[in-house]
Amino acid sequence: MALFDRNQKQRSSLCSTATVVVFVALCLVGLWMISSPETIPAAAANVSKKPDVVAVKEEDSSLDATNNVKQNSANVVAETAAADETAATAAADEDDNPAKPAAGEKAAASSKDQTFDDENGRTEGGALVKPENGGGDEVASDVKEIGSLEQAAIDMKDTTEQSVGDTKEAAVVQDKSSDEITTAASDARESGDGGGGAAKNKQTFDDENGKLDGVNLVKDVENKTMSEEGAKPLPEETTTVSSKNSIVAAAAMSDEKLSDNNGEQAQPVEALPNGQAELLTERAAQNGSFTTQAAESIKEKKKRAEKKKKKKKKAKAAAAAAAAEEEGGGGGAASLGWKLCNTSAGADYIPCLDNEAAIKKLKTTAHYEHRERHCPASPPTCLVPSPEGYRDPIRWPRSRDKIWYHNVPHSELAAYKGHQNWVKVSGEYLTFPGGGTQFKHGALHYIELIQSSFPEVAWGRRSRVALDVGCGVASFGGYLFDHDVLTMSLAPKDEHEAQVQFALERGIPAISAVMGTRRLPFPSNVFDAVHCARCRVPWHIEGGMLLLELNRLLRPGGFFVWSATPVYQELPEDVEIWGEMVKLTKAMCWEMVSKTSDTVDQVGLVTFRKPADNACYMKRRQKEPPLCEPSDDPNAAWNITLRACMHWMPTDRSVRGSRWPERWPERMEKTPYWLNSSQVGVYGKPAPEDFVADQEHWRKVVRNSYLTGMGIDWKTVRNVMDMRAVYGGFAAALRDMSVWVMNVVTINSPDTLPVIYERGLFGIYHDWCESFSTYPRSYDLLHADHLFSKLKSRCEVLPVIVEVDRILRPNGKLIVRDDKETVDEIKGVVRSLQWEVRMTVSKNREAMLCARKTTWRPTEVEAR
Repeated sequence: MALFDRNQKQRSSLCSTATVVVFVALCLVGLWMISSPETIPAAAANVSKKPDVVAVKEEDSSLDATNNVKQNSANVVAETAAADETAATAAADEDDNPAKPAAGEKAAASSKDQTFDDENGRTEGGALVKPENGGGDEVASDVKEIGSLEQAAIDMKDTTEQSVGDTKEAAVVQDKSSDEITTAASDARESGDGGGGAAKNKQTFDDENGKLDGVNLVKDVENKTMSEEGAKPLPEETTTVSSKNSIVAAAAMSDEKLSDNNGEQAQPVEALPNGQAELLTERAAQNGSFTTQAAESIKEKKKRAEKKKKKKKKAKAAAAAAAAEEEGGGGGAASLGWKLCNTSAGADYIPCLDNEAAIKKLKTTAHYEHRERHCPASPPTCLVPSPEGYRDPIRWPRSRDKIWYHNVPHSELAAYKGHQNWVKVSGEYLTFPGGGTQFKHGALHYIELIQSSFPEVAWGRRSRVALDVGCGVASFGGYLFDHDVLTMSLAPKDEHEAQVQFALERGIPAISAVMGTRRLPFPSNVFDAVHCARCRVPWHIEGGMLLLELNRLLRPGGFFVWSATPVYQELPEDVEIWGEMVKLTKAMCWEMVSKTSDTVDQVGLVTFRKPADNACYMKRRQKEPPLCEPSDDPNAAWNITLRACMHWMPTDRSVRGSRWPERWPERMEKTPYWLNSSQVGVYGKPAPEDFVADQEHWRKVVRNSYLTGMGIDWKTVRNVMDMRAVYGGFAAALRDMSVWVMNVVTINSPDTLPVIYERGLFGIYHDWCESFSTYPRSYDLLHADHLFSKLKSRCEVLPVIVEVDRILRPNGKLIVRDDKETVDEIKGVVRSLQWEVRMTVSKNREAMLCARKTTWRPTEVEAR
């Protein structure tokens, strides 16, 4: 019994010792795990893997996968996809949720994500799609990813901070990965497996060679999405599936600035941080705080994901309603209640020029105030009717000589000006003999008369961009095309009924405008020459205020060609006006370089030249007209009241206006001399590089996609508008086509319109929250690059689409490049207008749409 007790005590002592040893060992292991900087929670274990990244370009992001204008440093933010983090969570939950896809399946699905590269003419893994589907899955994936990020952030609370060297190394890896994704025509992307996906899933949009391999071109037939091949409805598989990584990145957008390793703050950009970017930021943070950025970002992600989910629900409901209307025979029109405008202008309605209520309230019309813009407080949402018997316009160049009468059914001008060979009625046509008040025997003879009277004008070489004031039916500008001169023709909407509409129908650029009380919507020092032939503008009155507006617009050294009765007639009134003009132009330091008479047309013309420097201004004895105050900005041109003063000429040789541009056509591609590397361009690069990159970008896009991959018959396109031009790269890319492009620079965008003029193109300032100063059915093609999304903060998209419908011709085309949400909204509206959606394609959060306006008009007329 004693032996038994002793053995029992020994065993008890041994057990106690073993317990203590095990406990101490466990404590040591726990202490080592806590103190080790190499320990990383399971949820974040995949951080060390090579991440997938996405490059985000500041400001004007486009569908350019080659990203030729991306910023090289602070304006490009590398960010990793959340797929690896999700894979870790998925592995942990797989046993509990057998229906949940495995990480490998997610990687395979990710390989099918789209890449649209219309510069090189291809898409990878994507399809051209119809809009009915494709919203819920993205949002669900979005929410799952955010949950995964939340869990990763919670797990990271107990981890220690890794070294700054690791952070730097990870950033380098990200930059390399970003380059792999954004490099043009990457061989690795072309031939590789796409990061886990099978090569057989890759599709190619090779419109450069006229091929569409694996891509469905979408058309609408009676508002049903149809495939181009066989005209069969597209299968559900063609619905766009946006990249899961891009959804998480979109939900994770943050306005926080990232700090670099030197403690300097990077330039703020539209960063799309995901879990990896958050981790990198927290490693660089002071005091080793891993939670601040994660907490802020995750909260923002939740809010944005919920907001996105609501929008997707709303869009899906709207699509369902539209489908129901379609099935019921309503065609979707009833959902928006489209009606015809009920105005006295009828088919020629221009909202900002036909605002009868505002015009009636004017106190005076002595300065043509009634011909100026008076926009309604609320933009109209009614549709302008088409004239009865309207048909597709006659193609250029035959349209310069004749148009269909029923397209512009006005014969009054033919009766009033027919003897001057403006326009004549000939059966079902309106014909244009090419004459004008001052050139009854044709504009070509008149143009050559100007050249011979003063050879330095050098049409098409030195003088490339001209302004024709009081243009009539714009025959002068129409025939200057033969001399490679681009002419902005303008005339008011007045008793010369539809003169500008005649010009546009002929395929000649023109706008409805008047020289009244406000500056014209152009920058200073941009026109090489200005022309007026009996334009009925009283240049000499009120201190020469209107002639001083031309002085603002003319380049230093530019020409003003004036052909009017005071030049060559001896009537008392003409003699008096001529004397006043000579006195005024001399006081303005304009030099009369030529005065000549023409025996053919029995008219005379005079050419004045604006001074190229300030020498004459400083020598003037009389101070009238005065020089403008230094605070008066000559480039301010949107709703600015005229002033009777002259602006100083630029004297610094590096300032715009101090030199004449390169001769045409060299000036088209020549970087303007006044852009220097110290200036930051619109896309974030030094201005000269920005200019060149924009030019190359649009050249590739136009060549590889627009000309061959959109189903557009360019033989039917003449009048083109770029609704949001930057440097004029889109217009420059169309140079060899038989088209002209009206470049519109919006008033809330960087003022790049002088750049456009410098390269021998033209354009105008405009606010798209208002109606454009042109007649209905003016343009064959409208191009809008990231316009509508930028307007949303200022006005609604719907009235802008209605304005697009007004100025676009039946069977005209609209190309929209914007974020996917905006493109989807536009797609819904144009479908309700019975337009044919010819193609839609999306990549991540970006999308493109090409649609054709039809001849459909509603039958109901709105109440007055």
